[in-house]
Amino acid sequence: MATVTRLVFTRKLQKLAYLPALEIQNTLAERHLKELRTKGTSDERNVLLFYEHYPVFTIGIRKKSVDLIEKERLESLGAEFHYTSRGGLLTFHGPGQLVCYPVLNLACFKKSLKWYVSSLERTLVETCKRFNVEANTTCDTGVWVKDKKIAAIGIHSSRWISTHGISLNCNIDLSWFEHFVPCGIEGKGVTSLSEEIGRNIAPQEAISTFIECFQNVFDCTMMDDDVEDQ
Repeated sequence: MATVTRLVFTRKLQKLAYLPALEIQNTLAERHLKELRTKGTSDERNVLLFYEHYPVFTIGIRKKSVDLIEKERLESLGAEFHYTSRGGLLTFHGPGQLVCYPVLNLACFKKSLKWYVSSLERTLVETCKRFNVEANTTCDTGVWVKDKKIAAIGIHSSRWISTHGISLNCNIDLSWFEHFVPCGIEGKGVTSLSEEIGRNIAPQEAISTFIECFQNVFDCTMMDDDVEDQ
């Protein structure tokens, strides 16, 4: 039987469109699932994928479809639109936002999606605190600064292999969020690290802090992944 390890590899930040990034996620997850089907356990690497996407609206499984006129309206803004297998409703990814997709075998950590989401939230709260931003969690999923969302979470899991993940607003153009109701939550605003502290914080600056906080919360060892492709 393979030894369960809490070693997590990180891949460097890439600017990439949504669908190619999704394909990489799915490829890594399928490697885990193939081993689980054949051996009952997986020795594949746990990996954090980091991206800065080109403008894209994505919608989760909580809403099965979007009115065609609404879809075309959002696309006319200059963004792609894609349905996904993650939880949650409509959200936006774009330049200036740090996106992380953890492809993890949760059996190495804890077989609990509630624990996993809570741990991602704690990681984001701690990341914000490192930048002197007082963030918190509420009954609504995600991380908030008062009544403004600064980070979103939407995950998927199959046989305890996780995909999708989090997005943290760094220096993203917040006007994108004026065109829809983020995550379907009425009456709330959106903010970013840069907005809160009054100086420019790019995803490249936030990534190392996020990795440190992830390591602390998930009690794991982080290593750079030397794999450049899938």
